[in-house]
Amino acid sequence: MPWKETTTMEQKIEFICEWRTGKYTITELCRTFEISRPTAYKLISRFENQGFEGLKKHSRAPGKHPNATKENIVESILKLKKKYKLWGAKKIRELLFKEFTSQEVPSVVTVHNILKRNGLVCPQKRMRRVKPVHPIFDPKSCNEVWSADYKGKFLMGNKIYCHPLTIADSRSRFLFTAKGHYKENLKSAKAEFKRVFRIYGIPKQIHTDNGSPFGSVRAIQRFTQLSYWFIELGIAPVFSDPASPQQNGRHERMHRDLKAACAKPSAFDLKAQQRRLNHFVKEYNNIRPHEALGMKTPADIHDFSTRAFPERIPNFDYDTKYKVLKVTESGAIRWKSYYWVYVSAALKGKYAAIENLGNGIWKVFYRNVLLGYFDEKHLRNKQQSTRLETNLV
Repeated sequence: MPWKETTTMEQKIEFICEWRTGKYTITELCRTFEISRPTAYKLISRFENQGFEGLKKHSRAPGKHPNATKENIVESILKLKKKYKLWGAKKIRELLFKEFTSQEVPSVVTVHNILKRNGLVCPQKRMRRVKPVHPIFDPKSCNEVWSADYKGKFLMGNKIYCHPLTIADSRSRFLFTAKGHYKENLKSAKAEFKRVFRIYGIPKQIHTDNGSPFGSVRAIQRFTQLSYWFIELGIAPVFSDPASPQQNGRHERMHRDLKAACAKPSAFDLKAQQRRLNHFVKEYNNIRPHEALGMKTPADIHDFSTRAFPERIPNFDYDTKYKVLKVTESGAIRWKSYYWVYVSAALKGKYAAIENLGNGIWKVFYRNVLLGYFDEKHLRNKQQSTRLETNLV
């Protein structure tokens, strides 16, 4: 018959049980269980103070670590997390430099572990890895390219949709506005662009998607009435490829933060919702560190534009080599009295210019922007109009 194996805990319990009988001395018990007298007295002391729980193996880790994060720093980390619930360890750590010295501020991993120990880290869904797409328009200076878009609509508490218009500088990520509208239309967008232009000046380009009122895949060069207004101000409208929001990823990433901060949950009405949007803009620009900016804020990087907004559209004089024609109410220009070349309904009442390239091929311009080409050989039917082509075949 094999010997019965016993665990250390079972031997401790057996030792205490034998000691409690009072039949044996400490010397006899130590000899039987092959332990020293200090060990025996330690087990008896633990049993008397904590019961059988005190016999369990204690951790040998020191109660206090010399490199442990100071209590006041831990309190600041938890306080900042409570205030900025959607921020991670990197951004919270950056704000600690305003209160403590660089030697006192713990690492990102330490900040993350402190948040995790206090149950303030939400497990994130593992994202499928995709090939990184770099932005088509990657400006090197402020006000070179601005981005604009309508963030996806969401219901407010009064069951009415809010459509936030956002405008930001693509270099500094400075968010000029997040304006809530009831509808995505030209009038609302143009009014907000005017307000922003008057405060911050105008950029060289504005990057948008192809949705109304910014662009139209059916229109020549995708230009809309808003696009032509930009051209008149000296701003070049540029567009992402259709169904390719990743080409303006930095703006879409900002939209994700805006949605989390302002739409989950949303406010009751547009007035209350606008207060939330304004608070987000202020925090995003002045407080929230941005990793792509070296953990600086957009306000630290951004400079005002040196190009002022003209209250009146400046006149434009075409070169004498061009032939200037007026766009009719139908959006077409009249060619040789009875032929028609369709340009765009958004240009009705304005003046376009054409330039002869030879062999019956003509270039069509609006101000200094090329719209397309037409071939006068195709002008056969006097009752129909010819559309412009963006490329010559």
